Amino acid sequence: MHVSRSRVLLLAAACGLATALTLGAVLVPQQASANGTAAKPKSRRVAAAAQARKLAVVEAAAMRRTLARIHRARDEAWRWQAVMSAPQTRYAASAERSTSLRYRQMVLGVWVQRATQSRYQAQHPPRLKDWLCIHHYEGSWTDPNSPYYGGLQMDKSFMEAYGGNLLRAKGTADHWTPLEQIWVAERAYRSGRGFYPWPNTARWCGLI
Repeated sequence: MHVSRSRVLLLAAACGLATALTLGAVLVPQQASANGTAAKPKSRRVAAAAQARKLAVVEAAAMRRTLARIHRARDEAWRWQAVMSAPQTRYAASAERSTSLRYRQMVLGVWVQRATQSRYQAQHPPRLKDWLCIHHYEGSWTDPNSPYYGGLQMDKSFMEAYGGNLLRAKGTADHWTPLEQIWVAERAYRSGRGFYPWPNTARWCGLI
């Protein structure tokens, strides 16, 4: 059977095109698959970096909150210590220098315990029942009448001697809290004066 030269060339071209299309169908999915595999590690790295940034922000906020709570507990401990005229617990500010949340939480626990202990001690002064008995026969905690002020009837010289800081900061004893007045009286007692600044009411209470 005779086939013209042009037909042979056309047939060869058609076979070549079919082969090219077949190879393209095989190679293109493989290339796309390879590109997808390469993209997945990159997307995981981006997600991991975003997660790390989020965790860093959360931890930084926790660090700030913990430090603020440390300061509140410290200030509370100092406030109750001032009521008792007790030495102020030293604050080394180590939490401010630390970049560890765990360390700041440990410092917070220490200061919360100190604040709790100071509050309890201040609210339970020695001889509390005795001072309340004396107060029962003296004036109101807010008695402003000169020359004796407050619930334990302190005069100016007494307030200056045993509550000078309060006198300068808040005025006469009628402006102090009952606990502050009792602790000032307690300081007078500890100085050696005992209950004798209240001779009559102390006798009525059976204290002298």
